[in-house]
Amino acid sequence: MQQSVPLDNCAGNNHADFSIDGTYLIISCEFQRGLAKVDVVHRQVAGYLQLAPDAVPQDVRVGPDGKTFYVADLNRGGVWTVDGASFTETGFIPTAVGAHGLIISRDTTKLYIANRGNVTQSVGPGHGPGSVSVLDFATSRIIASWPIPGGGSPDMGGITADGTQLWVSGRFDNVVYEFNTKTGAVRIIPVGREPHGVAVWPQPGRYSLGHVGVMR
Repeated sequence: MQQSVPLDNCAGNNHADFSIDGTYLIISCEFQRGLAKVDVVHRQVAGYLQLAPDAVPQDVRVGPDGKTFYVADLNRGGVWTVDGASFTETGFIPTAVGAHGLIISRDTTKLYIANRGNVTQSVGPGHGPGSVSVLDFATSRIIASWPIPGGGSPDMGGITADGTQLWVSGRFDNVVYEFNTKTGAVRIIPVGREPHGVAVWPQPGRYSLGHVGVMR
């Protein structure tokens, strides 16, 4: 380790993503209703951003334009948009109950939002109204919703290198979901207790963003 940067106003620092040029990163502060921005070059906090009194920010992904960061909100059931340079909130896009994981399509035209159907922070009841929402980056609109038959709890996951399959863990249902990214059809695979994420490997890219094998 070279250095540790304290985040004094970011309780529950959880998910993060880097700017396109790698000069800063934005981190979700799950228990403090906001975000933190860290200057990677100078290794210091560049600022904090409060989202809303009832916000519970989760996964963070920078969009293909290199300017907009998308932040899933578990409690509000949707995605915040944040201008990375100015570090200001620019909008909110509703999805469904328990928005949590964010996965970008291989052609970078869409954002898959895993809505785990439950806002409980720990082990919760299964078979909730879980789904995956598909956001079109060009229009900032939800263009499809893929529900889990019989209910479910999609949480975190990844996409295959050819972009045809989206794999997501079913956190409260002890399963893993395999979605067909063309049709939204889902295959359900039983696994062990409370799977929190799925890493799809190998992935194209040079740098690891951590968590579930996200590469750039």
